[in-house]
Amino acid sequence: MTRWATFDCYGTLIDWNAGIRAELVRVFGDERADEQLRHYHELEPTLQRDGKRSYREVMTEAMRRLGAPDGEEAGLADSLPTWQPFIEVREALEEARGRGWRLAILSNTDTDFITASKARLRVRFDETVVASEIGSYKPAFGHWREFSRRTGADPAQHVHIGASLFHDIAPANELGLPSIWINRLGERPGPTPTLEQEDLRGLADALDSLVPH
Repeated sequence: MTRWATFDCYGTLIDWNAGIRAELVRVFGDERADEQLRHYHELEPTLQRDGKRSYREVMTEAMRRLGAPDGEEAGLADSLPTWQPFIEVREALEEARGRGWRLAILSNTDTDFITASKARLRVRFDETVVASEIGSYKPAFGHWREFSRRTGADPAQHVHIGASLFHDIAPANELGLPSIWINRLGERPGPTPTLEQEDLRGLADALDSLVPH
């Protein structure tokens, strides 16, 4: 049977907070950046709720609501293609692929953004589902349903990996999928993942423990 590992991208594979914070520092100054980052995390889900905005539009409107000066609202979206992967990610993904896992990304983003980020990851993914293609943002089930439609993946051979309890672990639980929570920020769990790791080191072993070959 084909084993599938699906991944959130930003926060899980790409350093989302560092990318956003760097732009907030540029626009608002270092002394305001952490507070503005917290506000951004509060704003983003509300702007995504109806699925009508592209991710570029979500980021631009969030910056506008944060009080970005005229002409600076699009800077966050423009910066996304420069955001960097976490240091251990490429090796972890390549090891999983070497053990026979097929890899996919399920991301709340736009096609051009994910294309740029995959180029930085330098790992081949077998499938990619992004919000702009389906008019839906996680934690709604649209990404998983579209992934299933495209691949015919057996849920018993499918593990989902993500850094967000809200966007990834909770819906994976509701769908009956085993999950690995990448808890990079030392957060307290809410929805309970199947496994928890602080980063992607040892990912292949974790996947194999959930779905043996």
